Parts: sequence; structure tokens; C-alpha cells
Amino acid sequence: MTSVNSEKLSSARFAQATDAFVEVFTASVDFDQRMAAQDIQGSIAHATMLCAVGILTEAERDAIIGGLTQIGGEIDRGEFVWSIKQEDVHMNIEARLTDLIGIAGKKLHTGRSRNDQVATDIRLYLRSEIVQITAQLTRLQAAIVELAAQHADTIMPGFTHLQVAQPITFGHHLMAWFEMLIRDRERLDDCAKRLNVMPLGAAALAGTSYPIDRQLTAELLGFSRPSANSLDSVSDRDFAIEFTAVASLIMMHLSRFSEELILWSSAQFDFIDMPDAFCTGSSIMPQKKNPDVPELVRGKSGRVTGHLVALLMLMKSQPLAYNKDNQEDKEPLFDTADTLVNCLRAYADMVPHITAKKANMYQSAKRGFATATDLADYLVRKGMAFRDAHEVVGLAVRLGLETQRDLSELTLAELQGFSPLITEDVFGYLTLEGSVAARRHIGGTAPETVRLAIEAARQRLV
Repeated sequence: MTSVNSEKLSSARFAQATDAFVEVFTASVDFDQRMAAQDIQGSIAHATMLCAVGILTEAERDAIIGGLTQIGGEIDRGEFVWSIKQEDVHMNIEARLTDLIGIAGKKLHTGRSRNDQVATDIRLYLRSEIVQITAQLTRLQAAIVELAAQHADTIMPGFTHLQVAQPITFGHHLMAWFEMLIRDRERLDDCAKRLNVMPLGAAALAGTSYPIDRQLTAELLGFSRPSANSLDSVSDRDFAIEFTAVASLIMMHLSRFSEELILWSSAQFDFIDMPDAFCTGSSIMPQKKNPDVPELVRGKSGRVTGHLVALLMLMKSQPLAYNKDNQEDKEPLFDTADTLVNCLRAYADMVPHITAKKANMYQSAKRGFATATDLADYLVRKGMAFRDAHEVVGLAVRLGLETQRDLSELTLAELQGFSPLITEDVFGYLTLEGSVAARRHIGGTAPETVRLAIEAARQRLV
């Protein structure tokens, strides 16, 4: 196993050693070591820039890059020994680099501070995480679109207030989920743009007196530009809050999906069958098939929203510039990214295997007078004012309730008793098929419109 220099790199100022408890209490290496690859990436770019402006010799640059590359290999192989004494990922790597290459390792920190270093590492880390999250989000969108394509004609009840409202198709309902995720994707893309600004070179808070080339460093690290104000650069965590806000919205959407899947898979709805691989049984009731994945995702949405609130509270009273409070930004941020990517992956894997119970959906749509609005629209087209039509249909529904029949099952004579405008053609509007087929406008539930929406969605995913 490799070792790290046990002498704390920032200890010369102090006459007393750090209290043992305080040393552990203030250390972040246990969790920020996950940014080791980003820290090494940033340090290699920084060393390359320092050489380009004449602060490091080519030999020193090459020694630093070689040492950092070796350290990266040690970390990847699990050979690196992390030390609490060095507090964080940055100091651990720098101490090991000095062990390996000597004084050149101590020159790496020229023109930078841990303040701008950590701000850069977090941005590099989040940039990478957003790529993974976007990939899983796209997989889920594609799965939703393909399931919707199978059910563009599958009729189910649409709900408001969780009461049967109007008939729709299952494909149309699924495409509503797709639209929610499209907005999430756009927010992620927008977040990534603001995230992609480089703080490195801001140093502790005021910049540096060395003739550094921040534009070169930004280009080497793939940032769109260097940050514009050194104070803001080291203290800004807006990008972390924005990412967590976007993640909270995505998790809220997944939670809504979960709620519907949980309801639909219950015996009371019985609209879908969840794949066995994503469900579990009961320890005592052998008949149970519990939708554990949707339930867990629904629960985890609260966890991510909690992280958003935590980050907002972390920043709300901080003066400029950097404060130790900001050490608390990483754990909620890391957990948010982990939770989000895992939930999206679970959903992307699960959705293609959901089975719709078409007959049950259809029969449920026939209950609750789902075509009542269609009868009102029919009367309006015959010349009746909508409010009067609303009253007429209410009376017809009351008869249906009293006789336990759907509107389509009432006789023509019974319907004409409510309005002489009703003729034989009304029954073409009172069927579930007629109702959904009539809604052919953009955004409507007609099967032909749903298929057009699906094709447009496929093009957006290319």
C-alpha cells in the first residue's frame, strides 16, 4: 500500500497540534475522495498552464503530471492510503505527489487555493454526473415512448380528483410522462450551461499575483469560460443548488409516476401488471406482490427534496467569500446525484416490462359516465348553449345512476326526454372509441394524434 506524508501541509502557522477530535470532525476526506479523478484532472491542467506561462519548467510539469497519473492509478486500484491528517482529497493527493517527486510537487499549488480548487472539482464532478443522469433519463424516455406506441389505441379512464373524467388512451397518458421528462431534460441542459464556468485561478478570494492564463486552463478542462469575479468564484454554490432543484423536480415526477403505477397495480384498479423482477413478496402473506421499486422511488423523492432545502439553508447567511460551512455541500450533492441516477436507471429498466390489462382499463372507462362531456358537446353543436347542455346532461347522468346504466345504454327515447335536439346519431358520440377519436387536435388523445406525438418524440430522442 502507498503512504501519504503524515505531516499536515498547512500546519506551520500553529503552535499546537490540532485536537484529535477536531481533526476528525473537520476532515472531509471520507466523502470528498470521490472527486479524486476531477482533482487530478484539474491539477494536470493547472500544471500545464503554469508551465506555459513560465512558472514551472517543462521537467517540473512532466514530473507533476507523471506523479499525478501514478496517483490516479493507485486510487483506481485501491492502493492509495487516505489520511485524516491531510483533511481532504486535495491535500492527500498533494502530499502523496510530494512524496513521489519531491519539491516539484510543492510547486503545484502556486497560483491557486483549496477554495478555487474545490469549487472547480465540484463543477467537474457534477458535469460528469449530468452526463450519466441524462443518459438514464433518455433511456427512460425511450422506454415510455415505445410502451406508448404499443397502446395508442388502448382506452382507459382519464381522471381528475382521482374520479373518472373522460376516456383517454393509455398511450396518451404515457406521453404525458414523456412531456414531463422533456422539461426535466431541458432544465438539466440549462443547468449544465451555467455549471460549465471555471473558478480555478480565483485563488483564495482575490485572484493571484502570478501571471496565470485562466483562459488556457478553462480550455484544457473543457469549460466554456473562466469565472468573472474571484470573490463569487470561490463562494458560489448556486450551481449545486440549481442541480439539486432540477433533481428534485425529476424525483417529484418519478414520484407521481410511482403513485400511478402503485394504484394501477392494486386489486382495486387492476390496470397493469408490474414485472416480477421489480416487486417483492410479503414475509407473512403469500399472495402479496408489492410494487417495491415505485414505492421506494416515491420515498426517495423526499430525500432529494430534503437535500435541496439543506443546501439552500447552508448558503442563506454566508458572507463572502469562502467559509467552512461549504464543506457541508458535498454529501447532499453526492447523495442527490447517486439517488437520481439509480432511480432513473430502475425506471428505465422497469417500464418496458409493464403489461397493460386492456379489458380492465376499458371496463373502468365505461364506469363513471366518462362520455358525459361528449354529450354536452353534441348538444352545443346542435345549437344549445353550453350551460344549458351541462344541465341536460346532468339530468341524463342522474337517470343513469338511478338505473345503473351508462349514457350509451340509455334509449333514444329516454335521451330525447331531456332534449328534442338529440337524434339517433348521438350514439356515435357516446361510445368510448368515438370520444377519444374526436379529439384529433394537437395534444389530444385521439389514437392518430398520439401516434404523431410518438413519432415526434422519437425524433427528439435521436
